[in-house]
Amino acid sequence: MNAYIAVTAAYWGFMLTDGALRMLVLLQFHMLGFSPLQLAYLFVLYEFAGMVTNLSAGWIAARFGLTSTLFAGLVLQIIALLTLSRFDPVWANGVSVAYVMVVQGVSGVAKDLAKMSSKSAVKLLAPANGDGLFRWVALLTGSKNAVKGLGFLLGAVLLAGLGFTWAVNAMAVCLALILIAVWIAMPPGLPRGRKSAKFSEMFSRSANVNWLSLARVFLFGARDVWFVVGIPIYFYAVLSDGSDSGNRAAFFMIGSFMSAWIILYGAVQAVAPRVLRAAQRSEAELAGSARFWALGLACILAALTAASMLVETPQTWFTSLIVVGLLALGVVFAINSSLHSYLILAFSKADRVTMDVGFYYMANAGGRLLGTVLSGLTYQTGGLSLMLGIATGMVVISAIAASRLNARDAAAR
Repeated sequence: MNAYIAVTAAYWGFMLTDGALRMLVLLQFHMLGFSPLQLAYLFVLYEFAGMVTNLSAGWIAARFGLTSTLFAGLVLQIIALLTLSRFDPVWANGVSVAYVMVVQGVSGVAKDLAKMSSKSAVKLLAPANGDGLFRWVALLTGSKNAVKGLGFLLGAVLLAGLGFTWAVNAMAVCLALILIAVWIAMPPGLPRGRKSAKFSEMFSRSANVNWLSLARVFLFGARDVWFVVGIPIYFYAVLSDGSDSGNRAAFFMIGSFMSAWIILYGAVQAVAPRVLRAAQRSEAELAGSARFWALGLACILAALTAASMLVETPQTWFTSLIVVGLLALGVVFAINSSLHSYLILAFSKADRVTMDVGFYYMANAGGRLLGTVLSGLTYQTGGLSLMLGIATGMVVISAIAASRLNARDAAAR
């Protein structure tokens, strides 16, 4: 239990800065005049680095141990924050984009080292009886997203109160203190790795792992199509009047909504085992329900798409409708995400859990990369309706992939 608490604390500290950094970068560079597509470019290397990191980090953790990858993620995030604080607004746009992309790439490596380590640790530390695995992974994932949601709000507040440079430096100092505390407090209990682990073992031979990974690509791609660039910039267009005070108010309201969405998402993830009645259902039954929840998500997105086609320009009344719809979307999305997070650990064997989890989160990062690029591109070219329509189609593909999960294979393991 002490090892689980230490891992969770480290992950919380990391995700607080990760959420704050995302909001800081998005709002700061939107104010500097970057287009939606340029804003998307800022996060492309972050997601691409996540793909590469997840694929290799599973092997690194299997070879050198989970603790080493967890601490490496925290150190790299501190380096990324300190480097970003050196950004100068007078630089040319091309230099600015390249600089921030590289720094975000380092942050992407850091995030997925920390994520893979934390999620894999749950498989090894959770109780084996009943729905213990589902409850522990739901608690870790749900609490992590609640903390990240607070990070979105923190980022907006720090930008309005301290400015970009001081905000980033303050987060680096706080994360360094968290790293020192966790380093001192981390008890033994996590595996130290095995030198015989081969990189070729990273690629899963399990059909269930592969289909679930494909479903994850399109599930998170569908979320990030609207989440990364489109919706925050749409809200900014509605809420800001162009003045300094108007900008600060818009920052706070946008940060508050994004924070509330992530916190709601995390809270629902944490109670997902109860919503799905995991204690009374078999692994095979839970695997079979993945398609149902994905189709529910598609229905909500389709309704929002249809509504958005009726409005040509940003309007306050329509924004209220979007807010309600996206909150409902967050509830159903959280069930989908929590179910996936449980299934990847359930499908993985203990002796290769870091590799299967790394492969799965490589797919997750691939979906986020796809969604990030499409977020700026679709909003810039077709507005809200095209963006939401693409998200709907991606969720449908995720549901089709989830329908290929073999419940009998899951039951036989």
